[in-house]
Amino acid sequence: MSLEGQALTQRTPVLAPVIPDNAPFSAEQRAWLSGFLAGLMSLDAPAAVPLTALENSALMPPSAPKGPLDDGDDGEAPWKDQSLPLEERMALAADRPLRRRMMAAMAQQDCGQCGYNCEDYSNAIVLQAEERLNLCVPGGKATARMLKSLIEEMGGGATDPDEQAAKDAAKPKLSSDTTPGRSRAHPVEAVFVSRRRLNKGASEKVTNHIEIDLTASGLDYVVGDSLGVYPKNDPELADAIIAAIHAPPDFPIGNSTLREVLINDVSLGLAPDNLFQFFSYLVGGERRQKAIALGKGQDPDGDAAHLDVLAAVEKFSGIRPDPEAFVESLEPLQPRLYSISSSIKANPGRVALTIDTVRYTLLDRERRGVASTYFADRLEPSSGVRVYVQPAHDFALPADPATPIIMVGPGTGIAPFRAFLQERMATAAPGGAWLFFGHQRRETDFFYEDELAAMQEAGALSKLSLAWSRDGERKVYVQDKMREEAAELWAWLERGAHFYICGDAKRMAADVETALIDIAAFEGGMNLDAAKAFVKSLKTAGRYQADVY
Repeated sequence: MSLEGQALTQRTPVLAPVIPDNAPFSAEQRAWLSGFLAGLMSLDAPAAVPLTALENSALMPPSAPKGPLDDGDDGEAPWKDQSLPLEERMALAADRPLRRRMMAAMAQQDCGQCGYNCEDYSNAIVLQAEERLNLCVPGGKATARMLKSLIEEMGGGATDPDEQAAKDAAKPKLSSDTTPGRSRAHPVEAVFVSRRRLNKGASEKVTNHIEIDLTASGLDYVVGDSLGVYPKNDPELADAIIAAIHAPPDFPIGNSTLREVLINDVSLGLAPDNLFQFFSYLVGGERRQKAIALGKGQDPDGDAAHLDVLAAVEKFSGIRPDPEAFVESLEPLQPRLYSISSSIKANPGRVALTIDTVRYTLLDRERRGVASTYFADRLEPSSGVRVYVQPAHDFALPADPATPIIMVGPGTGIAPFRAFLQERMATAAPGGAWLFFGHQRRETDFFYEDELAAMQEAGALSKLSLAWSRDGERKVYVQDKMREEAAELWAWLERGAHFYICGDAKRMAADVETALIDIAAFEGGMNLDAAKAFVKSLKTAGRYQADVY
């Protein structure tokens, strides 16, 4: 096993029994645990391939029957809205075929962290070309649980020969792109160069500008793309878990040790259902009933949302699980995606990221974002970091450089727009560029202030509108600035400007879209339905693009 963070599911399966005869379990418990672990260790799922690629490859010739995908669905996806709660998305898909309900269970961000877009991931699951149900990082545990409940409808497998042939043909043998650095299955090693804090003074936030050298990797990118990063867990957290389960850190697991696996390979975030299911065979009485309930997605003590792996172990303190069995009940550590905040034309061989450092206190313990603190605290200059480029999904500069652009990116949402502006400056694009940026306080949280001023002076940035939510008696957000400057914004749209947004999907993005609808209604003299239709037409034409998370 690689010590640099390969997913646990990619390790060579252990074929020997892992539950010794002298373990303190009944025959029934030992049989269940052996089957449970054998099933987990057999999940060497194939690399992800979008179904669109499969259907045009030798793996699925055009004449191959489509089986479950040939369901007569109308192709409409009203649940395709990142701001909708899971329950509302599932309600919108309630009468649709299984694959469409699976699609509704995804986070609707088409972020690519799973190796698919949302629709292709759901199709792959239905075709049994993808066995892993926990790949939707933004959807998290809720999506994985919903997929698990939906997959039960598939029963024991297809009996129709044509349907089985379609499923067999859909199972990928190779990744759709095996080029190093072009997919999550084929990361490359780049070199961490530096971090620079963007906040000043007594800011309540810690946001870092990160520089990574791609020269040795040979990797390149275009503005709008994201960088996938395979982080490592905090060694302090790994050590605390090892102490809590009373295990030796050097316990051998495959070609590695328990400590190395906990740092490099598995997620130590929100405890998975399988962990509680495993715990239910290690404890008794009321604690066993609680573990069973937690494993079914219930919340007997009202704390399920706060139980990361360490908190889960502490909740069932005193257990001494077999270290390998414990590790197998955890989920693989997933890569994280960050919007690229640089243009390779302006910074050859380099890529930049803009990352908020996540730290907060919960259950009397500081919790730390895995990748954000990896970059903020643990990486030293010249250290290797495993990365890949995730191509943008409908998020790119206009083909015509003379087309004006309007960009709305508060906080770290400025990242891709810094890249856009660097690109437009490097190519001397004549189109106007208008940026809406906001944060808490101008004095402490004005990211890239000097760079933006230089871009304005050079003419690459035509207009800069700023919103500060903590500088006055009234909180001002980017959507408020849009409404203040509605007439000019509408004039830009009438000239053919493309509209871009980057940032929080559930709140900011929805508020910005509402503001744009209001502007269309007032400045364009439309009723509400016509204004909504206008914004929808911008999306259809590729003139409204979002990079949200």
